[in-house]
Order: sequence, then structure tokens, then C-alpha cells
Amino acid sequence: AKRPVKYIDDIFGHYARESVRSLKAGDILMLENVRFNAEENLTMKPEEAARCHLVRGLAALGDLFVNDAFGTAHRSQPTIVGLPVAMKSVAGLLMEREVLTLSKVFSNAPRPVSVVLGGTKVDDSIAVAEHMLKDHIADQVIVIGVVANVFLLAMGYDIGRPSAQLIQQLKYEKEIGKAKEILREFGDRIIVPEWVAVREGGARTEYPVSAIPSDAPVLDLGMDSVLRLSDRVRESGTVVFNGPAGVFEDRDFATGTYELLKAAAKTPFSIIGGGHTAAVVEQLGIERDFSHISTGGGACIEFLTGKKLPAVEALERSKELFG
Repeated sequence: AKRPVKYIDDIFGHYARESVRSLKAGDILMLENVRFNAEENLTMKPEEAARCHLVRGLAALGDLFVNDAFGTAHRSQPTIVGLPVAMKSVAGLLMEREVLTLSKVFSNAPRPVSVVLGGTKVDDSIAVAEHMLKDHIADQVIVIGVVANVFLLAMGYDIGRPSAQLIQQLKYEKEIGKAKEILREFGDRIIVPEWVAVREGGARTEYPVSAIPSDAPVLDLGMDSVLRLSDRVRESGTVVFNGPAGVFEDRDFATGTYELLKAAAKTPFSIIGGGHTAAVVEQLGIERDFSHISTGGGACIEFLTGKKLPAVEALERSKELFG
């Protein structure tokens, strides 16, 4: 049955306290966004967070805190880590589904496990690659997008001025050294594109990575690599996919992203790491074909680097404290 949801533009002030007090069994009240309170935007440890006004004020209003915000689970902020120390707290159904499904990647995932890392968040991608290769979670890591460009630089290829400048602009020069280390240690398990597509004279032109023109930006995988990498993805038991292969907003350079995603959709266990990639999957109308589409880009990536998420840790603490 549908129920009306009442909204008030207060978090834990007088108006909020009065409104909560007047609720009857079954009533639903939505408070203002907690991020509109300055304290919520500070990073702090659970004990410190439990003492701040925001958490003390909110904890006094209820009996149970249900955290269902997986998208912010990687942030150590007051309501996320403080409320569970201040009151009995549990995970919501979405949080539970995210943590259980993503945990499956680390154990019992159908082999071979392929991790596809693309887009522009190179530092995060390198952290994921490192963890998953070191701990033998991934059988292969396929790099695409700007992540691939960093690996191509690490291998000594000239990727052209525009693409090299973009890496400088994003301040990822340090990551080139890390990519070199990963290649040294796990070279045969890192799959790098052999062909790329650039924009030249306003049109899509393809080159092998050994002959990228110096003045044209790399904007997608070349068709040869699209086919080869799609085959590798299709043969996987598990695919974790995070980040596009190129400038997919431009139809001329969307092929790599589209084809690799379509291949991933056909595998037994497939996970999309939120963000842009999830949007493309919806655009293609294949979201139903994936086992899981994460609702938290940053949280999902942090989880895949093997780190314990602050929100999850706080909920475990809460169980110890309040049962």
C-alpha cells in the first residue's frame, strides 16, 4: 500500500524534534538532506563523530538507524560512522545486496575473472588492478580508456600530445610509475589495447599503438582491439566492468564501450561499477542482463581495492555495542 511521505526542511532542530514527536505508528517523515549540515561534510573517526551535534541530535530522535546509502559507504562522515556508535544500527536491503554481491567477486566467483578498467579515474583503477592481481582474484585485467593510455606510456609508447597532456592535466604522471611496476610483476595478466581510434581531420581513423599520430587525441579502441577484447570478455565467467573505453558521448567513438559492455552482459556473473558505465548500460537497454549494477561508483571501487568500507565497519561495531 502507498503511504504519504511528509517532508520538512529541518534535520534535528526544534521543528524536526516536534514533527518526530507527533508521528503515529506507520507514519513516514523525510528530513532535510544531512549534507546541508556543515558537520556532515567533515571526515572523522566514529568516536569523534558520535560526539558531534548532528549525530547526538539525530540519535535522540529514534530507536534504530538503517543505513541504506551504499553510495556514501566509503566516506568516514558523522551520520555514516557516528550514528552506528551512538545507537542500534542495521544495514538496509540495498546496502546488504551491494556488500554481498561485491563480496562474491572475492570468493566463489565463476572463473576466469576479468576486470575491465577504463574511464579517467586512473589512480583508483590502478589500486583495484594491484589488489586483484596480487590476491589472485582477477585472472586478467583489461585496461581501456585513459587507464590504457597510462599503461601504454608505461610500456614506452608515444600516445600523442593531446592524450599525454590530458594525463598531465589530471595529475596522473605518478601513476605511470605504478603501471610500470604492475606490468613488471603481472605483465602477462594485463591486457592492453593494440589498436586505437583517433580523431583526424574531423573523422575517426585507426592506428596501431606503435604509430599513434603526435597531434591526434586517442578517443576509442580500434576495431581490431574491440573484437579481441570483446572475445576475452565473452569467455570470462565473471566480469567486473568499471569505466568506458573512450568518448562514448560521441557516436563515432562509442563502439569500444558499447561492444565490450554487450560482451560483458553475456557472461554468467557480471558487475558494473556504477557511474558513467551504468548510464551507458541503461542507454543500451541491457541493464537486465547484468547480475549487478552498483549504485556507488566510489564506494564500489574502494570495496574492490580490498579496503573495509567505513559504513560497513561502523555497522559491525554497532552490532558489538547494541546487539
